[in-house]
Amino acid sequence: RAKAPVGSPEAKRQGGPAASRGGPRPTEEGDGGVVGLLQRLGRLEDSRQRAAELFRWLVAPVAPGDFLGRHWERAPLLVRRGDPGYYAGLFSTADFDAALRGGEVHFGTHLDVTSYAEGVRETHNPSGRALPSVVWDFYQNGCSLRLLSPQAFSPTVWHFLSILQEHFGSMAGANTYLTPPGTQGFAPHYDDIEAFVLQLEGKKHWRVYSPRTDAEVLPQFSSPNFTQAELGEPVLETVLEAGDLLYFPRGFIHQGDCLPDAHSLHITVSSYQRNSWGDLLEKLLPAALQMALEEDVEYRQGLPMGYLGYMGVTNSDAVDARRTAFMEKVQSLIKKLIDYAPVDAAVDQRAKSFLHDCLPPVLTQSEKSQSVYGFPARWQDGGPCDVDIVITQYTEVRLLHHGIVRLCNEEAGVMLYYTTENSRVYHKEEPKFLEIDPEYTDSIEFLLSSYPNHVSVDTLPCETLEDKISLATLLFEKGILTTKKPLVQV
Repeated sequence: RAKAPVGSPEAKRQGGPAASRGGPRPTEEGDGGVVGLLQRLGRLEDSRQRAAELFRWLVAPVAPGDFLGRHWERAPLLVRRGDPGYYAGLFSTADFDAALRGGEVHFGTHLDVTSYAEGVRETHNPSGRALPSVVWDFYQNGCSLRLLSPQAFSPTVWHFLSILQEHFGSMAGANTYLTPPGTQGFAPHYDDIEAFVLQLEGKKHWRVYSPRTDAEVLPQFSSPNFTQAELGEPVLETVLEAGDLLYFPRGFIHQGDCLPDAHSLHITVSSYQRNSWGDLLEKLLPAALQMALEEDVEYRQGLPMGYLGYMGVTNSDAVDARRTAFMEKVQSLIKKLIDYAPVDAAVDQRAKSFLHDCLPPVLTQSEKSQSVYGFPARWQDGGPCDVDIVITQYTEVRLLHHGIVRLCNEEAGVMLYYTTENSRVYHKEEPKFLEIDPEYTDSIEFLLSSYPNHVSVDTLPCETLEDKISLATLLFEKGILTTKKPLVQV
């Protein structure tokens, strides 16, 4: 059937992709590029508000509520801004070159060299370090360059993603793609993530296709490469220019190629990988069944004798009262399983995984000066100086950011997982946690509920003043708490 033009009222009624065109940005959004934006967000006291404002900026001029209602997990969105400087300072070809010259980029681990010609997708990664002379020779000969996890090399991308991850409540990752004029680096495929394509430099021709079957809607895993013959007509075809945004949900097939007259640099920001109801149930159902087996004798009763004779695929078409009774029993046990489902505990396990995935927080100057990261312990005049961390009952404290901790009740005890010691490289570090005395859980919850306000240490609901000071000192030393004023004036 005929497709309505992209962005038309009819296209929106059909639930298809929409296009938005932004006018000039307000002055406060326009000064200083992305670095200036991040500095302004740093002046907001609540990290949740920072995350919400950054997401609003990401999809502007579309309102976040409209985006979630019309597009999230549903349909692509194209935002034409007519503003080449919208993403200025986030990442550039100069940053790409600086990463290569830094000596830490290795083929395969951090950088992929790819090409796609005549329906064939190839990877050309040598082994070892990605030397600039080798990498730029590949590019000069028509290969695309994909820098994996640019947040490991760019403080600005790290800062950007570390704020955004709190909005999603799911890992926010990124890859950057540098493509020579007149080439294509990747075959058509779909991904298992929600993708936000930010065009940083040049321009790129994109085609986006709807999922081909119901089974490919919101898939758990990415697809293999497709041939053009396996695709129908695109639901969206456009040329992204610097400052534009293209969003598409997981399961939407996509391909991008460069026009003959311009290179392309874009960054794809991703989230919501394996973050579905099904992924929660994978944690929840085994735990519910284990609890049911422990607490309900009905789950431990033996299967009926002779059931192999009337159950199974061989007997699936048989009309037998014993089959009916067997199926009713199974349904009854499954329905009753919800009574044993530890939903909150399963959610905590999801949160624990998320905190392991998280980038460490990026601190503003004031957060640094009021935390252990700015504590002025140093060697001076022949010995250590300003070493002692002195927290009293009158010291006012709060969490560094809201989303950096999670309390989990586990078999081994109460664990407080935290992100402040994570790496910028995905899962380079093991999950970080403190085993917490159960009597301290109320104080942790008090700190969470009080955020972003400061509270004095003597208001923590611990039994003794010594416990209050001990807990506050421990959390401060782990970078989890900040003080209202620097502990030491230098």
